[in-house]
Amino acid sequence: MTERNGNIPCVASVDVGTQGTKAALLTQSGEILASAFVPSKLIRRSGGQVEQRPDDMLQEFVEAVAACAAARPDAAVEAVALSGQMAGVMGIDARGEAATPYDSWLDTRCESQFDRIKALGEAAVIAETGCPITYAHGPKTLWWKRERPDAYRAISKFVVPTAYIAGRLTGAKADEAYIDYTHLHFSGFADAASGGWSASLLRELDVEPSKLPRVANPWDRVGGLTARWADACGLREGTPVLAGCGDTAASTLGAGIVRPGMLFDVAGTASVLACCVDAYQPDTEQKTLMFARSVVPGLWAPLAYINGGGQCIAWFRDQLKNEAGGGPAFDDLNRGAEAWAPGCDGLHFVPHFGGRVCPNNALLRGAWAGLNWGHDKYAMYRSILESIAYEYQIYLNILADSLPDVRFDEVRVVGGGAKGATFNRIKANVLGVPYATLRESDTGHLGNLLIAGYALGWHDDFAGEADRLVAVRERFEPDADAGRAYLEPKRRYPALLEKIAELQSVLKDRA
Repeated sequence: MTERNGNIPCVASVDVGTQGTKAALLTQSGEILASAFVPSKLIRRSGGQVEQRPDDMLQEFVEAVAACAAARPDAAVEAVALSGQMAGVMGIDARGEAATPYDSWLDTRCESQFDRIKALGEAAVIAETGCPITYAHGPKTLWWKRERPDAYRAISKFVVPTAYIAGRLTGAKADEAYIDYTHLHFSGFADAASGGWSASLLRELDVEPSKLPRVANPWDRVGGLTARWADACGLREGTPVLAGCGDTAASTLGAGIVRPGMLFDVAGTASVLACCVDAYQPDTEQKTLMFARSVVPGLWAPLAYINGGGQCIAWFRDQLKNEAGGGPAFDDLNRGAEAWAPGCDGLHFVPHFGGRVCPNNALLRGAWAGLNWGHDKYAMYRSILESIAYEYQIYLNILADSLPDVRFDEVRVVGGGAKGATFNRIKANVLGVPYATLRESDTGHLGNLLIAGYALGWHDDFAGEADRLVAVRERFEPDADAGRAYLEPKRRYPALLEKIAELQSVLKDRA
């Protein structure tokens, strides 16, 4: 057994992400004592399948935490706070061990179940669950029941990655499994307004209530580290493990999005635009916004995202690599993109490589339109950045229509894309709203710290503590001339999406 004699009180924050697991030890003031990253192992197969092995995810968690603990033997970890991927799900058996692979949020095979749910009345389902019908827990659960009935029968509970890992760390059985309330909109079976399960949806979709876990608060203590996992992680046996929350929920909280009207951009693997509101107003008309619960009681975080929006940027850079693996850095691409005027001389890009999520349209796929002989790689790169901004404009229009009395004064941006000044300027100019980067760009860790601090009694006010910890680093003000130049391109963008979807439909029919 590893003895821990540290004297610096801190929290172990762990984000179980798509690209890998990030861990950090943070003090009450937000100081990061140590951090580590362990890449994940995504398994991609034909037919839209994207999976991870649950035991790989658990091992990646252990490696990341152990690296932090080894780096700071003087740290006294008082709680483990988790956040993680939200729209994917996995099955566990009665012992709490994995009964299925992790069915990733990037996996699209469950699309075959959409019509069954829509037959109940799409608007009615959205009104109850808060979420458009998309690649999330509900359709995934139905897919396992109908396409893998033997595996389905062996499943005691469906859980999200954070709950699976927390259960293994604490030795919990399936009857102790949970889902925290920030995931409920993705569950497909929730009565979002009440924060519980919908008996009518479960009955209509023929899903046994016993397959679903209890609903927990993010700050609930779900158990303590067993001797086995404490030793593996380099932590003290019995260290409290908290229920945690979804990665977007943690990042939103850690960015200080704690008052109605505040906007938030997660410029990561998925390009997410979110807002903070104080009333439940599901998007039954446009079927675009997902009405998620904020970690902060009484607040909601409606959001929409591009599935793999940030991946499109990385994909394009990868296409420019030479045989030796070298190629242009993002700094070079950004400098070249700055030479092009807004709108890229009529060039448009469609970033939906895996189909559109918000609103769902599986036939809408990636494309360039308007290429001419004068365009170069920098124009193509800039058009990718602009397409994400145009998509955000659609989301912002829906938010503005549903919140006519709210003034949007600032977008706080985090994630890898927040480091690019060119990208931030483009989005500020397209949306007409200032963009602000933060002193700590990985706000997920701050969000986890705020949750753990609440659980440990370090604070009793999420908003006040967030104001204390979160600081703006740089602001990008909209340029009036660039804003006018973007009026026509962003007006054309929705029409382009319709035409590309029509074309894909024709191509599919002819295949």
